[in-house]
Amino acid sequence: MQLNDTAAIVTGGASGLGAATALALAGRGAAVYAIDLASSIDDAPAVDGVTYLVADVTDEAQVRSAVATANEGAPLRTVVNCAGIGPSARILGRGGVHDLALYAKIVQINLVGSFTVLALAAEAIAQTDPDDNGQRGVIVNTASIAAYDGQIGQVAYASSKGGIVGMTLPAARDLAQHGIRVCTIAPGIVNTPMLATVSEEFRAGLAAGVPFPQRLCEPAEYAQLVTMIIDHDYLNGETIRMDGALRMAPR
Repeated sequence: MQLNDTAAIVTGGASGLGAATALALAGRGAAVYAIDLASSIDDAPAVDGVTYLVADVTDEAQVRSAVATANEGAPLRTVVNCAGIGPSARILGRGGVHDLALYAKIVQINLVGSFTVLALAAEAIAQTDPDDNGQRGVIVNTASIAAYDGQIGQVAYASSKGGIVGMTLPAARDLAQHGIRVCTIAPGIVNTPMLATVSEEFRAGLAAGVPFPQRLCEPAEYAQLVTMIIDHDYLNGETIRMDGALRMAPR
């Protein structure tokens, strides 16, 4: 599918994976709408071809408004869900049972938020004219290798990302009649701003656990895989692990 002269939505687009993806899509000629919270957008750099929209992915009205804005000019063809959070807590910890509200919040943002954007964007994409191959769009969701190898303390995060993996194939089947493909990327350990807060020694230890290449993944490599999925018209309903063959230990 061609990106030039089309519109794209990237959630969590002000930093990390989302920012790298927004930059890559804009570089390919798409008009990119980067959705994020106001606090994140305030610190985001200005990028040619990227328009920042304030929206909470868990708020249906805000998502509808953002989708409508993105679909006003060039046809909306691409959606990449990068918004998410990853607090950790054990089911039974020193402070007692896992905070039930925290569990619900993580699932609400990571899984329900991704589905909300997917569904409302698909509604808009389905109204556009198809290209010569009958395609209307591509939606890429972000899971994690924690969906398969969740570690101690990741029960909520792994649940939310496992849900994204689980919805990938049925979503692709649901949207096939509208010419919309759905794929998911499950990254390993990515060098995001969150990791910038830890020591170099800790980061080196994480990298040493990756079989090959023995380093952290860069956000630009995630963005590269997004563009590869968009370009490859036969990729659909698939979750792709991007982890250097890493399989996470229990802790």
